[in-house]
Amino acid sequence: MRRETEYSRSNSADAEETATAILGWLANEPEMLGRFLALSGLQPNQLRGAANDPGFLAGMIDFLMGHEPTLLAFCEATGTKPETVAAAWRHYSGPGPDSGEY
Repeated sequence: MRRETEYSRSNSADAEETATAILGWLANEPEMLGRFLALSGLQPNQLRGAANDPGFLAGMIDFLMGHEPTLLAFCEATGTKPETVAAAWRHYSGPGPDSGEY
């Protein structure tokens, strides 16, 4: 069994903090939230329950990563580096073909 290292716990906490910031930002951007809900198929009353689902968080971060102007708007509004969002995206999305772990 693999022990979770301090580094991976830190990455997990950073990813969670970034995801929370994204959700908070979306909640304060009605047009962007509407677009996200339309693309995700979620209803506004489902957001609270979905916020604990890693798959939802991956999709929410993917929403930002898939549209550079949206990503940059979030980063500018919150003072978050795009690299931080990318790290959270990798955390929740899991390994892909370019990760060397696939």
